[in-house]
Amino acid sequence: MSVPTVAVVGFPNVGKSTLVNRLVGGNEAVTAAEPGVTRDRKRLRTEWNGVAFDLIDTGGIDLEDEAELARDVQAQARLAIAEAGVVLMVVDGRAGLRAGDAELARTLRGAEVPVLVAVNKVDRPDDFATAAEFHALGLGEPLAVSASHGLGSGDLLDAIVAGLGEVDPGAGEDDAVRVAVIGRPNVGKSSLVNAFLGSDRVIVSDLAGTTRDAIDTELEVEGRRVILVDTAGLRRRAKVAGSVDFYAQLRTERAVERADVAIVVCDASEGVTAEDLRVAELAMKAGCATLLALNKWDIGETDIDDARARVERKSRLRPAVVTTSATRGRNVGSLLPKALQLADRAGERIPTPELNRFVGDVVARTPPPARRGRRLRLYYAAQVGQSPPRFAIQVNDRKLISRDWAYHLENRMRETYGLEGVPLIIDFVPHSGRRRGSA
Repeated sequence: MSVPTVAVVGFPNVGKSTLVNRLVGGNEAVTAAEPGVTRDRKRLRTEWNGVAFDLIDTGGIDLEDEAELARDVQAQARLAIAEAGVVLMVVDGRAGLRAGDAELARTLRGAEVPVLVAVNKVDRPDDFATAAEFHALGLGEPLAVSASHGLGSGDLLDAIVAGLGEVDPGAGEDDAVRVAVIGRPNVGKSSLVNAFLGSDRVIVSDLAGTTRDAIDTELEVEGRRVILVDTAGLRRRAKVAGSVDFYAQLRTERAVERADVAIVVCDASEGVTAEDLRVAELAMKAGCATLLALNKWDIGETDIDDARARVERKSRLRPAVVTTSATRGRNVGSLLPKALQLADRAGERIPTPELNRFVGDVVARTPPPARRGRRLRLYYAAQVGQSPPRFAIQVNDRKLISRDWAYHLENRMRETYGLEGVPLIIDFVPHSGRRRGSA
């Protein structure tokens, strides 16, 4: 059940993302002193007095900027306004009323939903009177706030909730599958997201690093709610240290940690590179089921069998490798259903009797190697967690476990239960007490 949305708009560098972070109580939106950091629409869930709603952080709107990227940012902001139940226009109380504010206000006065004016950077209660200047925008009573210090944020939230009107109390219940689209810079992640959605939901550019935030979009796939997350390109941290891209990368890593499935996008003209496998490894360590998509297949020359063999050799997770073309639409329609299947497999439980039969069969076919005349014995297995699956196996002595045999057991489990691309955690627990069974 979807929640109402609030579009946060304004001139560049008025503190929109800082204010959004204040209202949601975190640091989800990327902020920096330089203007133009936010480009796409970023949706963030928050709640006030029992009412859940989404804040849509947008890029700065300078209607006089004719650059192509600036026009794309403006288009994304207009789309946010079109879907909003309330529009929150943020202005800079220190800079005072500017021509760009007045021009944007003229556009917003024709909106069919309530428009609120938040005068940001009013950092002392004594300065609240400076907000009066913004009555000239013709959008009603300006609300003085300080995103940095929190002054006035409660009054602003009260005004937002009042503007939203009656909200279904069931809204905000989240049963969606989260699918993060991740990968190196400029491999076509945003193009693939737009292809999934059938519209230009996120900005696409030949310039690497255009996406700087994790952008959530809700859609329906086979009757199920999916939150699709477009992310900034992942580089090695040392290469982006101290830059805006470093904080964008942290958002990407956090998005992966919250996701159920990660689609790792690779450039088909380069094949599956070591960096692509590093990205997949990051998803695996976060407990995220993973699928590799060789994008730009229409212009690539990679041998798909070689790519799959490389992934099988190099990745413990053994994710499936599929080919796609965001621009031509090849296999785009099948990717998200495959992601849902992975999420379902990661959430399944294997009945305990069946699991113990499986472990017994593996031991019978390939017994664990003996060490110093002693052999590992496995007594009892049970699944103790889901998403990702986690198993506990009682053994006589953990020191007898060899890494190769543990990997062998893990691989047989993937093959038997269709868990390729799903992280598995197997805990070997020292046996104590009365024996409950044997394998």
